[in-house]
Amino acid sequence: MKSTWKPHEKHGGLSGKDKRELPESVFAFPDKRKEPMTDAGHVRNAIARFDQVQGVTDEERDLAFQNILAAAAHYDVEVAETDWHQLGRLPHTPNPAH
Repeated sequence: MKSTWKPHEKHGGLSGKDKRELPESVFAFPDKRKEPMTDAGHVRNAIARFDQVQGVTDEERDLAFQNILAAAAHYDVEVAETDWHQLGRLPHTPNPAH
């Protein structure tokens, strides 16, 4: 699967309004607009939270991992994992809000 991620000039903290204005191409999960990756910190965050994203299919996880790899290469973030299954697919911690 080919990445859909593309760099964007928006950097730093993203408020809700700022996030809504970003193109889908900056998200790990573009169709769901989850995990924006506009700088190295956001790429690391997308990796760390990968298994916490809910409501996505395995196909969407395949694409998200390719997007993470593309963003990581662009921002010089090292990714040790070679497959998204190494990051997980289900939340590993219970969420008391659900």
